Amino acid sequence: MIFKSEASFNWLYSQKITKVKDLARVVQASYLWKEENGYMEKLLNLRKGDSWDDDLRDTSRVTSVLAQAGTVLNETGEWILSKQKNGSWNEDVYDSTYALAALADIGSFNPGGCKWLVENYGEKWEHPGTTALIIKALIKQQKIEKVDIYNEFVEEKARWIISKKQKNGSWKTPATTNIVIQSLMIAGYKSEVKEPVRWLLENLNDNGSWGKENGDINTTSLSLITLHEYMSSMIT
Repeated sequence: MIFKSEASFNWLYSQKITKVKDLARVVQASYLWKEENGYMEKLLNLRKGDSWDDDLRDTSRVTSVLAQAGTVLNETGEWILSKQKNGSWNEDVYDSTYALAALADIGSFNPGGCKWLVENYGEKWEHPGTTALIIKALIKQQKIEKVDIYNEFVEEKARWIISKKQKNGSWKTPATTNIVIQSLMIAGYKSEVKEPVRWLLENLNDNGSWGKENGDINTTSLSLITLHEYMSSMIT
């Protein structure tokens, strides 16, 4: 697979990036592709106390990204833990998956959160993107303690996600397709993502971005992250 990231990063750098979510994604993509820019510093400067705007999901995203880049903020991890009640975060699947992934990235095992995800999985969560986030959080958490107690659950849900792939190789949108590809790869289903990766490349906008209306910052960053992970997996 041949892909050059220059046009995509040029498009990103031409955008006004102010949202924490978008900045976190751009920082992660830039780190993976070894792009030098000032977005890491800009993201760190938005921190207020131990969190980013007292927002659990944004704080979790940033915690994960910084940890992957080598900066572990234990105090922010403690802030995330302080928001957990009865196993979950706000009884919300998205808050809980992002929190669990962030804790895993800083080396904190949280069996209560994993148990809550598995025991509460039901029809309302049966969406490829949502299920992919659950899979990713559980796998990351298991790796901390080197346990495999949720392997059967992960494999069952991964196969379900694969069964929902559309004929064109995608899961409807570039954003969802990215999230699914990343989760399937970490779950060991690399052979199942070749066609979806090709679909992503076919849906690259002429200006180097991905997403509707000539590009979306989050979707473009996610695509850069996915492509880097996929290309790296092909040479390891």
